[in-house]
Amino acid sequence: MTPPTPRDWAMVSLLAVIWGASFMAVSVALRGFGPLTIVGARLALGALALWGLARVMGHGLPTPRGASGRRIWLHAVGMGALSNALPFFLLTWGQQHVTSGFAGITMAVVPLFTLIFAHFILADERMTLRKALGFVLGLGGVAVLIGPAAFGSTGAEAENWARVACILASSCYAAGSIVTRLCPPVPLVSLSAAALLAAAVMTAPLALVMEGAPPMTGGAPLLALIYLGLGPTALAALILVRVIRSAGPTFLIQTNYQVPVWSVIFGVAILNEALPPRFLAALALILAGLFVSRARAWRRRP
Repeated sequence: MTPPTPRDWAMVSLLAVIWGASFMAVSVALRGFGPLTIVGARLALGALALWGLARVMGHGLPTPRGASGRRIWLHAVGMGALSNALPFFLLTWGQQHVTSGFAGITMAVVPLFTLIFAHFILADERMTLRKALGFVLGLGGVAVLIGPAAFGSTGAEAENWARVACILASSCYAAGSIVTRLCPPVPLVSLSAAALLAAAVMTAPLALVMEGAPPMTGGAPLLALIYLGLGPTALAALILVRVIRSAGPTFLIQTNYQVPVWSVIFGVAILNEALPPRFLAALALILAGLFVSRARAWRRRP
């Protein structure tokens, strides 16, 4: 694997902007659509886009035949649930009660959850003292994000539950990354399309049952919904494939450090969201934990 090039850094930065803007887009889409409708629609749009691209590239969807094919689809379903359906719903529901900046900041803890899951599942990713210290620092940031009221036994408000939902979403992304790593070899475009298709099948029918047919809403909510499907869901997957092939999957961790910053920038600058000092303190703790846990790997990188 070659060292990251300036183009790789530019692509990772673009990916961070796209994902960072998704939290703002969800807030706008919620003005016209229910949370399940948003999740089902963006996954359906993303699945159609990537399925079409996979066909153009001559890959199509992975074959379900044989033991290897069944394993690939089993992993694709796991990815669809853990990396798409569940976290998309948790974040979208949560953003009815928290700001887009808050939701974006919680994405910085994804690598920290990955440290814990990888320690117990992946033999070559054991927890070290440095990693543990980083996780403790990040966990302090999570506690600041949630706030003390969330730990009360009674009287919890919807905002506190929404904060917990955002944290759970980050743990889903971490679990989904483990499932992705354990998947047998398959073209990444095909695997991404299969995962999005599985996620769409999980969420779209549920959205129709729970929220009914999507309302005839135009303007900003509809544009935000289209952006969510084609940008953070489909286009982001293409950029992800490009960076993995060029610089490797570990390099993509850089995105998690940038997404929270962009989510706050978009939320404050475009949605006029407030920026309580607690958010900056939480972000500082989370990023400090990430730096401590990854410092040695960064020093080894050319």
